[in-house]
Amino acid sequence: MSDANTIATTYLKAWNETDAARRAALLHEHWTADASYVDPMMSGEGPAQIGALISAVHERFPGFRFSLLGTPDGHGEHVRFSWSLGPAGAEPPIKGSDVVSLQAGRIRRVIGFLDQVPTGA
Repeated sequence: MSDANTIATTYLKAWNETDAARRAALLHEHWTADASYVDPMMSGEGPAQIGALISAVHERFPGFRFSLLGTPDGHGEHVRFSWSLGPAGAEPPIKGSDVVSLQAGRIRRVIGFLDQVPTGA
């Protein structure tokens, strides 16, 4: 397995990328062509749909950034980690945890959980 911290950091780098072309390049490099993403609010298949999901998060929460919470861990081809989403210098209003399945070191499947979401978000 690739280093769990590297996988989590690479994953969040894609989610923090606001430039669509750079985000697409990150998804192409670090995710498989048949990658899937699902959480309680959205889902997508393939880098183009996943890129659109990321773009929608940036539109809904302009200026917010994802940050790693705690230490990622994993076994085999699986990594789990927690993250926060919020503006710089303030307590993040959104927190979650994701489980990532890898294929040959690339992200193939993500199952996301929302641990803290403000009312009305």
